Amino acid sequence: MRGKNGKINNGQHASRTVLMLNKKRWMILTLLLACILSCLYSFVKNRDSAEDGSSGWQHQVSLFLNHSMEQKFFQIPRYLESREERTDTGKLAERLIRRNFPLLEYAALYPKVGKEQEDDLTAQLIRQREGADEDVKDIDEANLDYGEDALHIDNSLFAEMEKENSLHSSGDHETEKIEDMENIQPQEVVEDAQNVVLEGIFMPSEYPSYTYDWSEKWDYEALLSNFYAVDNSTRLKEEYADLNQLLYQDLSVDKEADGPQILIYHTHGSEAFIDSVPGDESTTIVGAGEKLAELLENTYGFRVLHYTERFDNVRDEAYNESLPVIQKLLDDNPTIEAVIDLHRDAVAGDRKLVMDLQGRPTARFMFFNGLSYGRKSGEIEYLENPYIQENLAFSFQAQVAANEYYPGIARKIYLKAYRYNMHLMPKSLLIEMGAQNNTVEEIMNACDPLAHILAIVLG
Repeated sequence: MRGKNGKINNGQHASRTVLMLNKKRWMILTLLLACILSCLYSFVKNRDSAEDGSSGWQHQVSLFLNHSMEQKFFQIPRYLESREERTDTGKLAERLIRRNFPLLEYAALYPKVGKEQEDDLTAQLIRQREGADEDVKDIDEANLDYGEDALHIDNSLFAEMEKENSLHSSGDHETEKIEDMENIQPQEVVEDAQNVVLEGIFMPSEYPSYTYDWSEKWDYEALLSNFYAVDNSTRLKEEYADLNQLLYQDLSVDKEADGPQILIYHTHGSEAFIDSVPGDESTTIVGAGEKLAELLENTYGFRVLHYTERFDNVRDEAYNESLPVIQKLLDDNPTIEAVIDLHRDAVAGDRKLVMDLQGRPTARFMFFNGLSYGRKSGEIEYLENPYIQENLAFSFQAQVAANEYYPGIARKIYLKAYRYNMHLMPKSLLIEMGAQNNTVEEIMNACDPLAHILAIVLG
């Protein structure tokens, strides 16, 4: 009401203001009460999961933090949650509360979104990714090879390896061979044939060509630069780069065991080489595995189980397919102590992994580790591996033996983010032998030094 002067009565204006403030206070108090009730309801609902083995509110807070990190940095579980939210209309009200009251986020993480069910689905998707991306490198290919500063490769050997690679890159290799053949005299052909027969026999090196000085200080950076190539998807945590843990673990197996001590299998058993014969498994990576098994048994006295079934009819499913089969093999053969997953790498067409070793063209190879660790997301809990340190010790000791006895035969140890089923055994090793443009002869020749290297580590 206005007075005679047309202005609002001050008393009425004040009462209206108080009334509006009271309404706002009641609305705020009502919302807070709803929040508190929602919190209590969520915690009561989660009590059963806490009693089943989780750690109560600490567990809920942990789930909240993990969940937040995954949404920001790890998109596979976020994809699963998004798909669940689109299909589960029954929880619309709860989602609206969570969206408008972020402080209640952790309380709303009910068990269905918890670890037990989500881990299985996410791990399956990640293992599909493993099968597809193993050959996809998020790293400069040149960084997988040692450079001129390598301690164990002298300049002459490095120059020869560079020449060999450049010949294959330029396409001039066959031209040079033809020109050389035109200048060879008949007597030289006879002598060369005799030399080839002699050179065709591999002789394991009795003594190292190079010896590392382990009395020097080998800090994190020194170990990293001399032995590892780290994919951009991951990083090697400093706690794993402990020389004592890497070099001095006893990895020998019991050669007197009444059963196989070593398992060799192939997640990607269809991988072949430039001159592999279609349909002839002996000319693929499976054939290389068979020769490696024979050498380990007949030359070095191990008992080896070589499993030749293929898992990569659908490449993306290879690690999902192989996991239960290899687990059963290990359950059925408890004497097995070392597991080797033998692969063939894939490289750019202008690069070839070959060197001359004792007069024989020999494919070079690479040891490989999965760290279950993303550079951005951190630990990948869905791919838990309690044996990462032991896995790294196996590849490290094999790398040291390769560098000392056969300098140049091994590229750097390649580290990637996923697990690659290396959690099944402490002494698990994934080996990339040669690449798609190596010949079968080069691959088979590489089995000889590789068998010797494995015998040094496991013997």
